[in-house]
Amino acid sequence: MKISSARAEPFASIRRRNLAEAGAKVVTSPAMDQVEFLGVSEAELTPAVRAAIATLVIELNDLRGEIQRLKARLQEAEVAADGDPLTSAKNRRAFIRELKRIAAFAQRYDAPASLVYFDLDDLKGVNDRFGHAAGDAVLQAVADRLSSHVRESDVVGRMGGDEFAVLLVQADLATAKAKAETLARLIEAEPAQVGAWLIPIRISWGARQLDPSLDAEALVAGADGAMFAMKRARG
Repeated sequence: MKISSARAEPFASIRRRNLAEAGAKVVTSPAMDQVEFLGVSEAELTPAVRAAIATLVIELNDLRGEIQRLKARLQEAEVAADGDPLTSAKNRRAFIRELKRIAAFAQRYDAPASLVYFDLDDLKGVNDRFGHAAGDAVLQAVADRLSSHVRESDVVGRMGGDEFAVLLVQADLATAKAKAETLARLIEAEPAQVGAWLIPIRISWGARQLDPSLDAEALVAGADGAMFAMKRARG
């Protein structure tokens, strides 16, 4: 192995620097200068061995940094995989995963949680009149308003097309209905602005408290059915 002369730094010096970078208190003393490696003091090591050890320490530090960078990229990839590509909400797969997790928690600790299902009324009319870019802007506005007016512990997901769901932890059905009413008013109070156009938003919703006897898809179907009942009642 070819050893660079630029890396032929005493092992003790590298050790002290690494400790200092890690935040440890470093005390210089003659004892520290006589660092042992596999039972052999630095003074007994040949220059080539000292250089090889120094190179190994540097390469280990480089590897540690690369591992941290890979972990950061993995976390970014996980966030991207869970997000809806158009809006700020989670995608359906990630939302169902969170629904299963919170349903299990609610069952174990006998804590209430509820699901609210939202559907935009006549998004097709928006697309037909103003174009699909305008329809996308309306979807983004709805997702942003939902996300901005729930707690960090709650979960907002886009379930597909013009449908969204909000998972409310520590919320019984009465609390969920009251929250859904508030969210619907916030969404409908302000039109979505797309260029020079102001596009009104109308939304229907349905709520269901989580039932531990039902699986995630059945819970979603129940809230979805309640939403369609409201849509039919509104005409």
